[in-house]
Amino acid sequence: MPNAKKVPGTLALIGGGEWQEPCRTLDTELLAAAGRPAVLVVPTAAAFEHPDRVADRARQWFAGLGADVEVLDVMNRRDAEAPGCAERVEGARFVYLADGSPLHLRSVLKGSRLYEALSVAHRRGAVVAASGAGATLLCDPMVDPRGGAYTVGLGLVTGVAVFPYHGTAADHMRERSIELLPKEAVLVGLDEHTAIVRGPGGGWTVRGPGSVTLYRRGARPEVAHDGDQLSLTTTVSR
Repeated sequence: MPNAKKVPGTLALIGGGEWQEPCRTLDTELLAAAGRPAVLVVPTAAAFEHPDRVADRARQWFAGLGADVEVLDVMNRRDAEAPGCAERVEGARFVYLADGSPLHLRSVLKGSRLYEALSVAHRRGAVVAASGAGATLLCDPMVDPRGGAYTVGLGLVTGVAVFPYHGTAADHMRERSIELLPKEAVLVGLDEHTAIVRGPGGGWTVRGPGSVTLYRRGARPEVAHDGDQLSLTTTVSR
C-alpha cells in the first residue's frame, strides 16, 4: 500500500509582539494544531538582546496556556550545526522562532543542519511559528531591515515578503519596501500581535486584533482582518 502523502503542518507568521495577551487565541489554536502541550522555543534572533529573558517570558506565557516550553540555546553557527540541536528540532511538534535580529538569525540558520531539521519537521506536520525577525526570515524574498530593500531569506515560504510591525514602522522604510517590491512577490504588512496562518489545507487566514495589508505591484493595497481568508499564491518548501 503506498505511503500517504505528507502534509506540511500549520505555519504562523506573526508581525511581532509575541507572547502577549492579544496573542492568546492564536497561540491556543497553534497548541491545538500541534496536538501536544509543548513548545520548542528558538531565541537565536535575540542572541545579543538577553535571550535568557526571552526564554523566561516564553515559559511564563505558555505555562499560562497549560503548555511546557523547552528552550533551544542556539546562539551561533556552531550551535546550529550541532547534531543534538537538529535532532531536537526534527522531533518537535511545535517550534517557535522568537523575534530579534533577522540578519543574525539568517547568519546562524541559512544552510545549517538546524534549518534543514526545521524544514523536515514542518514537512512531517509540525507547527512552525515565527515572530518579527523570524517571520521575515522564513520568507523569500526577505525585507532587509537595514533600509527596506530586499535580500535572500530562507525560503520556507516563497512568493511572499513579510513586513513586521507594519502599523508602527517608519514611513520611509515601509514606502521603500513597497517601491522596490519584486513584481512576482506580495508584500504582507503585519501589525503587532497579528498573524497570517497557513493550515495543512494550504489556505492563508488572518488571526489577531490588528490589520494585514497586502501590497502588489501596480495594484491598490488590500487590508484584511481577523478571520479573513487571503488570496496568496505561495509555495511552502517541501
